[in-house]
Amino acid sequence: MLDSSSTTRVDGAWHDVTLPATDRARALVAQMTLEEKTSQLVGLWVGADASGGDVAPFQSEMVDAGLSFTDIIANGLGQLVRPFGSDPVDPELGAQSLARAQRQIMAAGRFGIPAQVHEECLAGFAAWRATAYPVPLSWGAAFDPDLVEEMATQIGESMRSVGVHQGLAPVLDVVRDYRWGRVEETIGEDPYVIGAIGSAYVRGVESTGVVATLKHFAGYSASRAARNHAPVSAGPREMADVFHPPFLTALREGGARSVMNSYAEVDGVPAAADASLLTGLLREKWGFGGIVVADYFSIAFLRTMHRVAATDGEAAALALAAGIDVELPSVAAYGEPLVDAVRTGLVDEALVDRAAIRVLTQKAQLGLLDPDWAPEIDETPDFDTPAQQETALKLAQESIVLLENSAGILPLSPASRVAVIGPLAEDAFAMLGCYSFPLHVGVRHPDVEVGIEIPSVREALEAAHAGEIAHARGCDVMEPGREGFADAVAAARSADIAIVVVGDRAGLFGRGTSGEGCDAADLRLPGEQHALVEAVLESGTPVVVLVLSGRPYALGEFTGRAGAMVQAFFPGQRGGQAIAEVLTGVVNPSGHLPVGIPRLPGSQPSTYLAPPLGLADAPSDIDPTPLFAFGHGLSYGELTWGAVAASGAEWAVDGETTVTVELSNDSDRAIADVVQLYLHDSVAQVTRPDMRLIGFRRVELEPGESCTVTFTAHADLTSFTGLSGDRIVEPGAVELRIGRSSADVHHAVALTIVGDTRRIDDTRALLSSAEVLVGEGTRG
Repeated sequence: MLDSSSTTRVDGAWHDVTLPATDRARALVAQMTLEEKTSQLVGLWVGADASGGDVAPFQSEMVDAGLSFTDIIANGLGQLVRPFGSDPVDPELGAQSLARAQRQIMAAGRFGIPAQVHEECLAGFAAWRATAYPVPLSWGAAFDPDLVEEMATQIGESMRSVGVHQGLAPVLDVVRDYRWGRVEETIGEDPYVIGAIGSAYVRGVESTGVVATLKHFAGYSASRAARNHAPVSAGPREMADVFHPPFLTALREGGARSVMNSYAEVDGVPAAADASLLTGLLREKWGFGGIVVADYFSIAFLRTMHRVAATDGEAAALALAAGIDVELPSVAAYGEPLVDAVRTGLVDEALVDRAAIRVLTQKAQLGLLDPDWAPEIDETPDFDTPAQQETALKLAQESIVLLENSAGILPLSPASRVAVIGPLAEDAFAMLGCYSFPLHVGVRHPDVEVGIEIPSVREALEAAHAGEIAHARGCDVMEPGREGFADAVAAARSADIAIVVVGDRAGLFGRGTSGEGCDAADLRLPGEQHALVEAVLESGTPVVVLVLSGRPYALGEFTGRAGAMVQAFFPGQRGGQAIAEVLTGVVNPSGHLPVGIPRLPGSQPSTYLAPPLGLADAPSDIDPTPLFAFGHGLSYGELTWGAVAASGAEWAVDGETTVTVELSNDSDRAIADVVQLYLHDSVAQVTRPDMRLIGFRRVELEPGESCTVTFTAHADLTSFTGLSGDRIVEPGAVELRIGRSSADVHHAVALTIVGDTRRIDDTRALLSSAEVLVGEGTRG
């Protein structure tokens, strides 16, 4: 432990744990110099020492290498950035290194305030030897908020166990163009699903005391031509009805205490400089009381990329006025440029105080201002426990989508000879997304072991299937070359079944086919993979097309020719086992698509949230109808869907209605399915999506079981942004559609919303409820 006796300590009311957190923060800010206040508004990207020694500032072309750790912490420090997520470091030794850093920070400043520590946690704690869970697109495919909450609780517990206070997840961007590289990080294309599942993730993380961070606020995923960081062409109605609701839901229903801005510009205004978004909407309308943190380098980007500021001082002025409280990942604009801007009158010091009070309020809530706070950990950390692995497996199992089984070749016959073909068949990293630690960081350290077990499809299938298994790679994921096609076709011809494993390699900024900065020109399988599937289809052997990817790809040319098609979205370290169990029938597939699967690669189909002129039969010769629609998913046996009933024919503009559906399992095996509730608005004052989801419930029934699913929906869920710009509930005819997917409606209930047009605010109902009555019991 470092000696801090040489620094004169300043005490005060801020140390009084009986006072409200905000009062403590205000008392502290009143005692601080300008430099001490701005030091609380910056992060420092560090790497924990692998031997447990001192941290070191992370070096990159965007971080000033001329500043030492001692220089930066002289007046205190707001955040320490990714001490576990920058290099492979043993969990226990990393915790020791972090504790040393915190002691140094506390010793350096007059107030002895430690830093708030954050890490990435999108698909698990992004640290060496930490469980790599399925990516968010798999969460969407599972349609299981409770399981996502369980996963997030485990992630939060891992981070908390080593002194991490904040996680940079979940991503609540709504997919609008499947070509965008970051589709894998999203939960899907529907705002309701994203809000419901994202809220569950937030609840899990926040339940452990760790701060969840919602990102990227807002509109980032609507970039033109799906290019990362490209301008966004979205009007205020689309922003309000599509992009904002998941964030509001996760704040209200999840309790998130941090928000991260988007890199995007919307209508010419970068989010990092948009006061109407970060202050007007987020704080004044929605009542958000946490901290807004900058996406990495986004304040500097106001000068270097957006060119709305000529200097770093001007960039700091714009961002601070807009409402960004903390600059990440390292000190730049909020350092000397901000201090100079205050001294020259460009920035009102009251804005610095505003941000500092927010930052220190959260530190008080986290216990970081308490006089007895200590950074040392009590127990040896374990980031990959059996319980965590089991949750990762269950989520992977629930997320795998059986798209088609037209020939009935799945599940595999126990003694069948199987050829496992394709560039991803033996690739363990095919299970992981770009923010999973082994791909995000580990690939830069090839001499360091991966740290977790990740069986490939071939390895897992060899363990699960009794029959003979052959393998041929066929081609690379990205690179040209068909030299391996002949071996692949030969392997297929010698087998009873050929499983062709194709899809993506996750990476960053062009080093993969999916991930941040890995946008696609079209939706054809990357490289030579499409041609490989065609070659194997011509072999005459029945084919299963297994897609392991971070986005949906066009599969229309394979439908009806392949005996079966299966989709998995980067299902995590236990994904290989889950896939093998689905293929062999040990697990009955139950995933449903959180994004549509396109028919053709070049038509750039929109998502299912399309108004009438966005659907087929519009005056265009391009048919946007997907091959497999949002919500689609098959099983090896189907539930019997029975009677549907509503509580009445009228629905008050300020009231609730209920819809029930009866389900039974008449098969000889357990079946899980997702009951989906859609709204169809027949006529509205502005064009509306032909149908949109307003409820869902995953249902699992044993053989012979039956149940009744009851949805209760408030009329607020029919609301939209009207001509005046206000959110309204409009009277008139609507339909509530109970379906297996957005294209497979079991029954439609006609209702009339009655009453006068009602203007509503952001206290409106955001989610429906669903109860399942099975036999004598009720599942809430």
